[in-house]
Amino acid sequence: MHRLSSALTTQEWISDLFSARATANGVVVRRKKRDIERYVGMKELKGALRRRGFHPIENAGRIVIFCNQEPVRAIL
Repeated sequence: MHRLSSALTTQEWISDLFSARATANGVVVRRKKRDIERYVGMKELKGALRRRGFHPIENAGRIVIFCNQEPVRAIL
């Protein structure tokens, strides 16, 4: 996929994402899937999440990232 230019490099974008207050508190952050694909790519984000032990969930064009290493379970 064609990536748009950004003032941030891939690593800067990922660092900025994980420097959010929610990340430090182990809560959740969400980003539009479209923006992730444009600015960093899903492959790069998945690698960063895997290294941190964080869990992503996709819904309605959004990626919700649980910024902790606890298991994620769907409750139906």
